[in-house]
Amino acid sequence: MEESWDAPSEALALLDSLHTCTLATVDEDGLAHACNLLFAHDGFHLYWFSDPASRHSRHIAAAPGGRVAMTVAGDHSDFGDIRGVQMIGRAERLGNPLEIAAAMARLTGRYSFLKQFFGGPGKLAAAMLKAAIYRFTAERVSVIDNRRGFGSKTSFAPDGATDA
Repeated sequence: MEESWDAPSEALALLDSLHTCTLATVDEDGLAHACNLLFAHDGFHLYWFSDPASRHSRHIAAAPGGRVAMTVAGDHSDFGDIRGVQMIGRAERLGNPLEIAAAMARLTGRYSFLKQFFGGPGKLAAAMLKAAIYRFTAERVSVIDNRRGFGSKTSFAPDGATDA
């Protein structure tokens, strides 16, 4: 008998313990692009800083409904250890000052080194001042855990509904 799998809790634990996500976007010609980003999260809402002129930011702005995919996984040398989260959902640039402040607090709380960039001299400070904050909202989440057996995966909607 297989032990019960609390996929939402496992997914949130992985989001807590890992620090790099991969964001996948598509341009207007259907060409895929992926980039790695540092992120903070509030449940299944992920936040990151990005230059609005970057390729992925331009794709988000142009995509109908901001449709994107995102993964979060650690680095493993043995397939049996692979665990991660795959998500599809929507991404958007935040514009509301209260939402921006809350996201900024999450990001600087998780990555204290970010605070030094906002008042300091140099290229990093200039880059941070022109950066925007983006939010990903997951609509479907899949948790992969090969410790349960090769290819073990379960999916759910963040509102709590699970796949059979």
